[in-house]
Amino acid sequence: MRRVTKRAAGTDHRVRVVVVRFVLIASLVAAGLKLVQVQGFEAEALAARAEKQRRETLPIPATRGSIVDRNGVELAFSVEVKALAYRPAAQRKLLADEAAKSQAKNVVTFDEETASIASDMARILGTRVSEATLLAKLRSEDKFVYLDDEVEPAKARELVKLHPSLNVEDRAKREYPGGSLAANVLGFANWRTDDPDPKRHSLHGLFGLEGLRDYELAGKAGSQKVETASGTDVVIAGSGTNLQPAVDGTDVELTIDADLQYFVQQKAAEYGKRSQAKSVSVVVMDAKTGEIYALANDKTFDPNAPGGLDPKLLNDRSVTTPYEPGSVNKIVTAMAAIEYGITTPEAVHSVPGWIQVADRRVDDAWPHGRISMTTTGIFAKSSNVGTLMLADEVGQDRYAALLDKLGIGKRTGVGLPGESPGKVLPRNQWSGSTFGNLPIGQGLSMTVLQMAGMYQAIANDGVRVPPRVVRAKIAPDGTRVEEPRPDPVRVVSPETARTTRDMLRAVVQKGSNGNSGTAPAAALTGYQISGKTGTAQQYDQAAGRYSDSKYWITFAGILPADSPRFVVGMVYDTPAYSTPDGHSAAPFFHDVASFLTQRYSIPLSPEPAPVVPLVEP
Repeated sequence: MRRVTKRAAGTDHRVRVVVVRFVLIASLVAAGLKLVQVQGFEAEALAARAEKQRRETLPIPATRGSIVDRNGVELAFSVEVKALAYRPAAQRKLLADEAAKSQAKNVVTFDEETASIASDMARILGTRVSEATLLAKLRSEDKFVYLDDEVEPAKARELVKLHPSLNVEDRAKREYPGGSLAANVLGFANWRTDDPDPKRHSLHGLFGLEGLRDYELAGKAGSQKVETASGTDVVIAGSGTNLQPAVDGTDVELTIDADLQYFVQQKAAEYGKRSQAKSVSVVVMDAKTGEIYALANDKTFDPNAPGGLDPKLLNDRSVTTPYEPGSVNKIVTAMAAIEYGITTPEAVHSVPGWIQVADRRVDDAWPHGRISMTTTGIFAKSSNVGTLMLADEVGQDRYAALLDKLGIGKRTGVGLPGESPGKVLPRNQWSGSTFGNLPIGQGLSMTVLQMAGMYQAIANDGVRVPPRVVRAKIAPDGTRVEEPRPDPVRVVSPETARTTRDMLRAVVQKGSNGNSGTAPAAALTGYQISGKTGTAQQYDQAAGRYSDSKYWITFAGILPADSPRFVVGMVYDTPAYSTPDGHSAAPFFHDVASFLTQRYSIPLSPEPAPVVPLVEP
């Protein structure tokens, strides 16, 4: 038995040795094969993966272009800011782990660090932040929180030096130095984080010119590849390669004059309060080029104000909100009657107190029997009856053609978002009573910009130049590219335009024996003024008829009438008609005209406008 046992034991030992050797050899072979695989077949892929882990592509932000007025005054520009952020969950764990490993008694705790950060930020940033709010964010359970996204770079550097655990992001802030100045034209831009890729976050426009011209203003971001320290997002200095430079945005130069815009905005707000109107809108336009020098509403917004923007104030009513123009639309009949040789300024017409047009009766604004009025008097005193008599002689087809030349019912193409075309029925849809409405400014609608454009046509000797608000684009290298000028439209002959313009001087004249126009308050000493008032009843949808208490009050004026430089148009929506300023916009025009003459050193008219007969005894 022992001999057998000894042999069996010896045999087992030899087997174990062979097995161990075999396992070792197999392991070495497997390791060798893996080494060959890694070094020979997967080397390139693994190297690329390692490279990817320690290299990162960082964006290089482009500087958003500025928006400037016609004199180079900056209305909107961008400044560099920093966003400070914190990782509460990760930092809480990190500090807890460090405290557990360290034997020191003075290890900073999470509560101590967050309290210190909140205190220092409140001290350095002042009223921008609340210490209590910061502390709540810092001690939240969130993985990542923004503490302040508009920190001045110098202050951000100071805070990060004190607290390296703060995260810093490059950002930009849009500045509007004039506050509400031209805000409805400029619109608003801010830092957008809508894109899921943080590298695509940047300044973008939301509305107004900032939104409409966003592509040009924004430019194009660049990029570069950098190396980061192992296991961190810390960029190694001097490691940037494959640089793709950013292309800065283009500056946009407007036709707006900032000083005039400011004055007009203030006056619009003043007259809005004085008239108790729902809204007041005004436009100042170059009589020759159609360039807009001011475009304002009485109610606007300050894009710099904290707490968000009121959507009700973002609308630019001057271009988006049409209204029925009332008697300012009588200029169409005045031009047509002169253009087609139907009458002359001095011709006398027998005008009754009312007139029947199809199934409706139209009265003058003041009661009278049959009176003798000159053509000039019909428009200076704004006779509905006289206007309809002349329009009937013009004829519906010629009248419709003139409306089309004046651009009524079509967008002007001014270059602002949300522009309304207004509304006028196509000629083939006119009923018998339509021509009892249109010549006196009802049954059609237009924006205050379109209304001013009609008067620009007669101010420019019969040629309408569609308005524009952008004058030029200026590339980052300083190259200036003028905006394409719109094609002019010949509306009436130069002679007709000048004659009509001269007739409308009587609107502001003050005469005896019933020879005053409807707007002597618009007159400006030393200057000839042409203009036209308008009082249009608003349509009451609920009652199904025109209201007897709600009106649009309008005025359109040309300064000076003898050598036109500017056209001004304004409209009040539902003013309190009983107030001194609720039934006429003539005083508003007077104030704007007075400022224009001083601002642009407009020479006095060589002679005053003649006082002409409006009614015959």
